[in-house]
Amino acid sequence: MGEDGLVGVVLVSHSAEVAASVAELAKGLAGGAAAVPVAAAGGRPGGGLGTSAELIADAAASVDRGAGVAVLTDLGSAVLTVKALIAEGDELPADTRLVDAPFVEGAVAAVVTAATGADLDAVAAAAGEAYDYRKA
Repeated sequence: MGEDGLVGVVLVSHSAEVAASVAELAKGLAGGAAAVPVAAAGGRPGGGLGTSAELIADAAASVDRGAGVAVLTDLGSAVLTVKALIAEGDELPADTRLVDAPFVEGAVAAVVTAATGADLDAVAAAAGEAYDYRKA
């Protein structure tokens, strides 16, 4: 499957560097996932730490291929910002979903699953299952 029809993934962090690094890591660990549209939305528009509704909306629009957009966040106010955008109803692509998942592990699972051509439900489920990954 080409780029069209793949679920897009947006990674929202309070830090532009963290969001970009997690996006790079997820795509790298996903191997052949180069076609998966992934965008980082980190920090404030002028730089610095924080979250930006504008950056999140722009990132979601940039990865929308018609199959839905999965949004993963790092911390509390990022969650609140995404929830507010979804509630407004006109700032994000129609099928955008905030995914309850750990940021790094969830991002990797989301991108790997999206690369298979899975639908938004499967991408969200795979990212959420990352909570079960045990390290010890």
